[in-house]
Amino acid sequence: MGKRNAFDEIMGFSGKSPPRPALTALGEWLDDTPDAELRRRQEAAESTFRQLGITFAVYGESEASERIIPFDIVPRVFLKSEWDRLSDGLVQRVEAINAFLEDIYGDRKIISDGILPADLVLGNDQFRPEIAGIKPPHGIAAHICGIDLVRTGPDEFYVLEDNARTPSGVSYMLENREAMLRLCPELFHEFRVAAVDSYPDLLLETMKSVAPHGSGPNPQCVVLTPGHYNSAYYEHSFLADSMGIELVEGADLVVDDDKVWMRTIQGLVQVHVIYRRTDDDYLDPLVFRPDSALGVPGLIAAYAAGNVAILNAPGNGIADDKAIYSYMPEIVKYYTGSEAKLPNVETFRCREPQSLKYVLENLEQLVVKLVDGSGGYGMLVGPTASKQEVETFRAALKAEPHRYIAQPTLALSTVPTLANSGVSPRHVDFRPFVLSGSDGVRVVPGGLTRVALKEGSLVVNSSQGGGTKDSFVLMDDGMQQTQSADGQAQSQTQSGGKMSQSQGSDGGDAA
Repeated sequence: MGKRNAFDEIMGFSGKSPPRPALTALGEWLDDTPDAELRRRQEAAESTFRQLGITFAVYGESEASERIIPFDIVPRVFLKSEWDRLSDGLVQRVEAINAFLEDIYGDRKIISDGILPADLVLGNDQFRPEIAGIKPPHGIAAHICGIDLVRTGPDEFYVLEDNARTPSGVSYMLENREAMLRLCPELFHEFRVAAVDSYPDLLLETMKSVAPHGSGPNPQCVVLTPGHYNSAYYEHSFLADSMGIELVEGADLVVDDDKVWMRTIQGLVQVHVIYRRTDDDYLDPLVFRPDSALGVPGLIAAYAAGNVAILNAPGNGIADDKAIYSYMPEIVKYYTGSEAKLPNVETFRCREPQSLKYVLENLEQLVVKLVDGSGGYGMLVGPTASKQEVETFRAALKAEPHRYIAQPTLALSTVPTLANSGVSPRHVDFRPFVLSGSDGVRVVPGGLTRVALKEGSLVVNSSQGGGTKDSFVLMDDGMQQTQSADGQAQSQTQSGGKMSQSQGSDGGDAA
């Protein structure tokens, strides 16, 4: 690995041996394991993913089809001290997002106090006036958040974007860990890695905790999917199965007397909590798109009556908007009274004339994004774009500047990755998952590391050719973990305030 500007999370800024002291064992593992063996294990993992049907869709290609999620066998590692700082910042940010959503669909004090321009919120395509005044059960709107982070140095983490609508990828986090436990058990003997397999239990606890008052001790929870043609359908079915609850489509539900009921062979059963993976537009044809065949007529009326909880709440897309993102430092300070512990990437709002002028003059050096874009679509990476792509974006910016933001091109951190030519550095980002229930905010000790598989590329989205890695969160900053009497490594994970034991050995076949 040659010298480069990006910080390598194992080798440091030098990009050469020796590795960072706490990660010596991982560096030695890479040195001692031949590339051919790494490739064999990686292919074994991908074979399992193919059998399980873990796929995603790549749109916009001449032969678009469902593909397995690309997986890399070299894990990404977070030290405990790093993770503790990240967790504090994530909790603060998600608490602010929930306060923001409650406010803008309620009293809108942040607007009247002059912190946010009224038109940025009320004129935003992601703002849903149809749900203004509706209070979600227990006052929580963003129950499941995926906060995308990038790293540029040992202690330098930045929030790239917020995902409070229907963040995906948690099934890949879980399946990646299953693959690593099965194929690289020696790493779990070297490191005390926090377990992630309790996520379905934590999610179900979160769902039950926000059930409407009067739902009883065992509220009926379901996962609502748009159907098997959706690119994330595997995840929908995986989570429903893992939680032991029903996976339903819109036609399986009916609203009567402002209550939601599920059709079963035994008759109608009342539903109290819906984890929806259907976009707002398609949730309820009586309120949003009247031509939607995916939603449930009357669902929003039941929600407004307080008879059902919807995770995540309708209208959350405003918190994902990248123009709103640019105000997140002010939003965090307004609602928490403290400076944001996790800073934003510097952002230029193209809706502002001076920012637009700067962006147009420096387009070749910037990353430009649609404010409501996702999945890597509608994005320009100036330094790697063609002249024609730059000019196309220039015209788009001049025509509709309010639809775009721009950011400097960061030197994203790298992690050693198994490439065609052998192990070499590739850029990564990170999506941790944060759950908010009536019992508090919890950060899952892991997450989805996305990796740009193309050399030099900064685009990590799987929809744009990126892959994923397992993300190890160490339970201490040392290298060795204790061994149990039978030689299996012991690992602990924080779950609901209690410490539970899990075996860091062969995890068996993935669920």
